[in-house]
Amino acid sequence: MNLIIRLLITAIVAFLLTKILPGVHFTGFSAAVIFAIVLALLNLIVKPVLNILGLPLTIITLGLFTLVINAVIILIADYFIDSMTVDGFWWAFLFSILLSVITSLANSLFSDKD
Repeated sequence: MNLIIRLLITAIVAFLLTKILPGVHFTGFSAAVIFAIVLALLNLIVKPVLNILGLPLTIITLGLFTLVINAVIILIADYFIDSMTVDGFWWAFLFSILLSVITSLANSLFSDKD
């Protein structure tokens, strides 16, 4: 149940961000839900590989290269989803930062307090 709530929060935040950012587009809310699922799968499978490959740059930049890896994950999701469009790397970069921050805040509000 917690996974479904997190995916819905990600989809809602991503959909609302597309209303603010002119460089990221979804055809509808269903595209945002598909994006949330694809993003979860990419974070599970591809992101650890990119983190290992980018470890030297991440160490040199004191962790800031992780932001670039997040933007690349957004661009990979854009490649796989036809109903999503990202106009360039910098839009993906800004979108990934805002999505991470807002989703973290929303997840902390709606998470179970054990």
